[in-house]
Amino acid sequence: TSHDFSEEFAEAARQLKKEAPRIQFGKIDATHQNDLRKEFNIREFPTVKLFVDGNREDPIDCKGVRQASAFITWVKRRTGPSTVIINSTDQAEAIINADDFAVIGFFKELHNGAVEVFSETAKDVPEMPFGMTASTDVCANYGIQRNTVVVFKQGKPVHNEVLEEGRQSKLDLTRIIKTFALDLVTEYNLETSVKIFDVPVENHILLFTPKNSETFNEIYENYKSAAVEFRGKIIFVLVDTNETRNGRVFEYFRIRDIDVPAVRILNLTSDAKYKMPADEVTVENLKEFCRSYLKGKAKLHLSSEEIPEDWDKMPVKVLVGKNFNRIVF
Repeated sequence: TSHDFSEEFAEAARQLKKEAPRIQFGKIDATHQNDLRKEFNIREFPTVKLFVDGNREDPIDCKGVRQASAFITWVKRRTGPSTVIINSTDQAEAIINADDFAVIGFFKELHNGAVEVFSETAKDVPEMPFGMTASTDVCANYGIQRNTVVVFKQGKPVHNEVLEEGRQSKLDLTRIIKTFALDLVTEYNLETSVKIFDVPVENHILLFTPKNSETFNEIYENYKSAAVEFRGKIIFVLVDTNETRNGRVFEYFRIRDIDVPAVRILNLTSDAKYKMPADEVTVENLKEFCRSYLKGKAKLHLSSEEIPEDWDKMPVKVLVGKNFNRIVF
């Protein structure tokens, strides 16, 4: 992937040379430049950092951007205005219909805390066009009365987020907007895994099931229905257990053929796994599981063997997941 990105990076450099000649591009082979690698704490490749105004202390990290087009937008939004100012309904329509997605901020005035949160968010979501307006005509045309961010998908509004002073942070807004770039349920594969991990939501629920089973359609519809309530809080993922390339995921969750359909929640920050207590994948069971998890009431799922009968007969005790805590702590 770093080779592919190297080409995308060069492509971005070529395009920006015409549009923004002040921005210089350079690349470093960190394997030979140990001092620089240490100074800038480089842990993974490729890592991209933007240095502004000759400041060596505090470069800006560019994460998760892999395409030249998104990278160009990222650089432009970091070095100039991050959103387009919209003055007319025609201009708003043009932005909304130009791409798959568009994010428009409707504001009473263009100088307040909500606008600042919106502009900062735009810097972190270079995959989508952002525009903002304080025109009373434009706001009236879309029936909007308060400071509101609207996400449009294929020209239609799919989410309205009212911005209240001090309530949403840049991270909250980024999370909400990026969630809409994912479908309600995302099937796991090599391409989508990058997208899934790029959304700053730490809770993932996974449904493990073979897609060719007789009950698949019914289970999948239930899963999708439950997903609506938790949008932005839990990402819903589908793992096809017939797909051999998903083997590592089954191993990680210790899923065997006899376990499917199975539902697990994973917290990316703590790496904790939770198993849905009910066997049936109904809308109610799924919602109950997600709600209890978000309230901190779900039971941790520890894959453990049974405790051997003679575990404490010898000087060296035999520990398994089920007796580890009790004996060790």
